[in-house]
Amino acid sequence: MGHGSAILLGFSFPVFTRVHLQHHIHVNDPKKDPDHIVSTFGPIWLIAPRFFYHEIFFFQKKLWRKYELLQWGIERSIFITLILAGLKFDFMNLIYNLWFGPALMVGVTLGIFFDYLPHRPFRSRNKWINSRVYPSKFMNILIMGQNYHLIHHLWPSIPWFEYKIAYEKTKPLLDMKGSPQRVGIFETKEDTYNFIYDLLIGVRSHTNKKGKLRKLINLYPSLKIKKVLLKIINNTSIGRN
Repeated sequence: MGHGSAILLGFSFPVFTRVHLQHHIHVNDPKKDPDHIVSTFGPIWLIAPRFFYHEIFFFQKKLWRKYELLQWGIERSIFITLILAGLKFDFMNLIYNLWFGPALMVGVTLGIFFDYLPHRPFRSRNKWINSRVYPSKFMNILIMGQNYHLIHHLWPSIPWFEYKIAYEKTKPLLDMKGSPQRVGIFETKEDTYNFIYDLLIGVRSHTNKKGKLRKLINLYPSLKIKKVLLKIINNTSIGRN
């Protein structure tokens, strides 16, 4: 089931499983958390294509075990064969409309509700506050419990259909630990500003003194525009707290 679902989404199941484990180990770590790039390296509306960074990360870190590299090769071969067949036998429109289109919609949904919203503002690595809960009966049904994403991180063995029950039983503990239990998009002016920025641009700096973004901005000739850009970088920096 996992392999088939992954192929339909344009991914490879071994890549997803190994990369996801790294995400759990290194939540919100700019260099070690592969999902961090997905959430913070561009606008939200382009979040789906950034999932392919997982494949780069998989090979960079050499995460495969036993026959997983072979599995990756087989699944990628199936994907490429289907595309080549579509080009040769002229059914690419069918692939675009019935495969790539729905897969893109699923990718955007996964990116927003499974990556972006649960982990923003992407600063903490403390297990009690590195992701969040946004309680809602409707959202619980719509995205299959992923609005209780913090529960998934704290106790990964709990199945998704029991997230809500687990949350209700552990809420006093989460309250005591200061775990975020809200979406938090419009909670403060800073939250609203950052959300709008993520919608339109989304590239974040991880330091408020040095960094690649600041080096690029400092090359800009106009002092006024440079100040405006540096102010934006400072206000959206992930690593400033």
